[in-house]
Amino acid sequence: MVLWAVLGVRASLRMVPVVGRLARRVGRVSDAASDAGDEGSEGPDGLRDWTVGGAVIEGPAGVLLVRNHRSGGVVDWSPPGGVIDPGEELIEGLTREVAEETGLVVPRWRGPLYEITCRAPQLGWCLRVVAFGAEYPGGELSFNDPDGIVESGDFFHRTACDEPLAGSPQWVREPLVDYLAHRWAEPRRYAYLIEGTRRSELRVTRSEHR
Repeated sequence: MVLWAVLGVRASLRMVPVVGRLARRVGRVSDAASDAGDEGSEGPDGLRDWTVGGAVIEGPAGVLLVRNHRSGGVVDWSPPGGVIDPGEELIEGLTREVAEETGLVVPRWRGPLYEITCRAPQLGWCLRVVAFGAEYPGGELSFNDPDGIVESGDFFHRTACDEPLAGSPQWVREPLVDYLAHRWAEPRRYAYLIEGTRRSELRVTRSEHR
């Protein structure tokens, strides 16, 4: 969902970027499974479709990840970002989501950096995430998520992201970690097939990125 920006909020928040959220958070795909009838639009294959805008935010201490408290008491970390509402342009919705989750206002975006497609036919949904880089975000970092999912956030060095992201879905973790390691110039695409109906038993198969 990487964006390099200059923040004048505190010493640890200068030179920043942005990435992701699903059915109200990029890492919330597993929660969205239970809400599949309530959001998104129906695609030609009968699956409920969502489009998510993703953001990668970096400072001197590393990349910004937010801590999500999900249904069932599950806690995980992901980049900020979220579901694009009906009638919204992708960039418009991403800007709104980042402001709601982090308090940051992004006037300009770069990218896309990468795109993720997840198909979960047994759960009845298909997710498309497009990650952009934010430039020159302003405002003060704060966590007052109106959806009550994002509780807090912190910066992690790219080599230390594996630990907080260990409990995140594979389709959230892999593209972000890959981007932070390789910084490619052209956007890459990732595809995942998700099989199963229970969160603890999902089987994820990744197609080769291109």
